[in-house]
Amino acid sequence: MRIDIITVLPELIESVFSHSILKRAQDKGLVEIHLHNLRDYSVKKTGRVDDYPFGGMAGMVMQIEPIDKIISKLKEEREYDEIIFTSPDGESFDQPMANSLSTKKNIIILCGHYKGVDFRVREHFITKEISVGDYVLTGGELPAAVIADAIVRLIPGAIGDEQSALSDSFQDNLLAPPVYTRPAEYKGWKVPEILLSGHERKIREWELEQSLERTKQLRPDLLK
Repeated sequence: MRIDIITVLPELIESVFSHSILKRAQDKGLVEIHLHNLRDYSVKKTGRVDDYPFGGMAGMVMQIEPIDKIISKLKEEREYDEIIFTSPDGESFDQPMANSLSTKKNIIILCGHYKGVDFRVREHFITKEISVGDYVLTGGELPAAVIADAIVRLIPGAIGDEQSALSDSFQDNLLAPPVYTRPAEYKGWKVPEILLSGHERKIREWELEQSLERTKQLRPDLLK
């Protein structure tokens, strides 16, 4: 898989891709992650990629020309399955979407910034708009990092225990059950006896019961 991220602030997220699972996945050759500074494609020598919006609205808007230049350049080099724009009014990002995107070969993520992007970009280049929540951030760099992290950890071989990813919260539309480790008793707080029993079927049943109960209490909307 290859993920190309277009941003005006590559330094903001460089470190995210230099550690932990994301770094190991790159070292193993499972994924390539490339950060592109949109300012390098500015039509002005100043590196400016924004301008005032028509109509007098407050704020600045990302221009279409530099975005066209970088996306067109990338598309000349390879085909892309998705060109994603991070936007607060996009489709809500969730585990099923991460699962789907993890099967793609090449993805571009355009990080929103300023007041937004010239709408013609969304009309003519973007294939999918994604929001990571009902709130507004300074830019799309953090959402891009979240999306990439959620995708990459699902690629076979990215994490040591592949079954671990399959048991994450939301994989079956339920929250994960409680987990415990040694010591079995600490300050009088004990691990549930069933987890120490070695009875795999009963343990799985307990985990499902706990997942259902936690989901009912914390995220009842998921059960709908």
